[in-house]
Order: sequence, then C-alpha cells, then structure tokens
Amino acid sequence: MAGQRSRPRGQLEQAVLEALWTADDGLTARQVLDAVAEPRPALTTVLTVLDRLGRKGAVVREEHADAPLTFRATHSREDHTASLMSSALAAASDREAALLQFTGSLASGDLEVLRRAIDSRSRP
Repeated sequence: MAGQRSRPRGQLEQAVLEALWTADDGLTARQVLDAVAEPRPALTTVLTVLDRLGRKGAVVREEHADAPLTFRATHSREDHTASLMSSALAAASDREAALLQFTGSLASGDLEVLRRAIDSRSRP
C-alpha cells in the first residue's frame, strides 16, 4: 500500500549504519542496499537515508576520481550506542530514576563492566 511503512521509523537508518560498520572500507549505495535485509528498499530510498545520515554527521561521502562514490560511518558502533544512551538520559525528566531503571535491567556481567568503568573513572 502506498504511504505505508514496511519498517518502523529509524530501523532502515540502523540497518544502513550496520552495513557500514561491518565493512572494512566505504561502501557504494548499491553495496549498502545489498547488505540490508528483506524487505529491501529501493536504491533511491537507501540514497535518501545515506543523505539524511550525512546531514546528521553519522555518514561521510567519499568521492573518488576513478571509482564510484562510497559512504563510510563517521563513528564506531560503540560511539553511536553511547550517544543514543546519553540522548535518552538527557531526555529523562528524572535522571536518577532512569539510571536506576537501566542498571536494574542489566545482566550481572554488564553490571560488572559498568562497575569497573566507574571505578576506573573515580581513580585519579
């Protein structure tokens, strides 16, 4: 049906970023399209997503004199995840409650990693 989304909002952006993160070098738009799981969007849709990610600073276009245009993620998957987590925390009306809810949902292994990170930051 026209106008109906086949994916939830933001899921295609995430799929495009995943494709770029798994590549050793930049990818062409066609290569990004080939890496996206079904249902595959049109190539023009992938180009639109790449353009939007570029305007957000998440993707850079690399023009080559004798090769096709390629795209590369500007930040690692881990940097992107940390940014999403920071944004979510910034949007919380009660930061303490949000942090308590988040840490309460962590697996014990993840909680231990977080403890080590906090301990290493608190040492001079």
